[in-house]
Amino acid sequence: MPRPNEPARDADEFCREILPAVSRTFSLSIRVLPGELGHAVRDAYLLCRIADTVEDEPRIPAEEKAALFDALGACFRGAADVRAFASLAADLTGDPAHVRLVRNADLVFESYRALPEPTRDAVSRWVGEMIRGMRKFALAYPGGVRIQSLEEYREYCYYVAGTVGYLVTDLWRQHAPSIGEREYQALRQRCRAFGEALQTVNILKDVARDAEHENSIYVPDDLLRACGSAHETILASNRADANHAALGMLVQLAWQDLEQATAYLLAIPRRAVAIRLCCALPLLFAYATLRDLTKNPGALGGARREVVKISRSEVKSLTALSVLGVLSNRMLARLVARTRARPVVLGW
Repeated sequence: MPRPNEPARDADEFCREILPAVSRTFSLSIRVLPGELGHAVRDAYLLCRIADTVEDEPRIPAEEKAALFDALGACFRGAADVRAFASLAADLTGDPAHVRLVRNADLVFESYRALPEPTRDAVSRWVGEMIRGMRKFALAYPGGVRIQSLEEYREYCYYVAGTVGYLVTDLWRQHAPSIGEREYQALRQRCRAFGEALQTVNILKDVARDAEHENSIYVPDDLLRACGSAHETILASNRADANHAALGMLVQLAWQDLEQATAYLLAIPRRAVAIRLCCALPLLFAYATLRDLTKNPGALGGARREVVKISRSEVKSLTALSVLGVLSNRMLARLVARTRARPVVLGW
């Protein structure tokens, strides 16, 4: 049945169209994956974005949000459950593209149901784990997420991003002949760090936005208090130095996770060209973002709360250089080191 203001359309067509609208950078990575693998990763990513949209809705009471998460998790059972979720989620607000995605969840699940059963099982297992974790934190902090400790910060990052590392690694194993059991086990040792590295950078980049617009603070209160600040003063200009010091500790963790993520990338067999490229792009973008965060005094704890976003020219340059170096571990490692040190912009 057509939804309001949305003509009836093919599920695959909708998923292809909405992907770049909800993430410009990740759509670049996902689109390099071929055939069924690309279909699976795309649909899994869109399902994760639906969960994110529920999590980010600040107006819904915790119990209602938990019910939404329950309804979303039930959608893996069949179309009737998707309709029930759509009814509950009808009043979600936020970014128009994400709201449109949620309102067309039936098309995403229709596309998901066209995948082979083992692939559906992997997607439902790990997206379901993410949903359960988001539900847990929504109920734990009904007034808005307030991470208390570094241990809790790690737990949160596992649910919202480490799960994605496990998910894509399971999909690599299913769909890439060059990734056998030995390669799979090597990747699985670092796949959680691969996913969490990207999330940690996003948290650091969006501290002010999360606090002001999502009513969520993911910087552990323990770290802030040890440096002379607290959740209540995380945006206060007179605590900028203390906040900068606390965030600096998370920056060090982010660099460590990115190093593990680089090792993950280099462990992917060179014959799995598309998978290596898919992983290289978001990793390089994360290195570039963290580089700029650490070199911009106003980005971490600064009174002006400057937004850091890598340039389109650097995105293009990193994409081109990744394509050129994707078959060589040495070239990829050098590109990572160069990106960490300074902006990478080719003369076009």
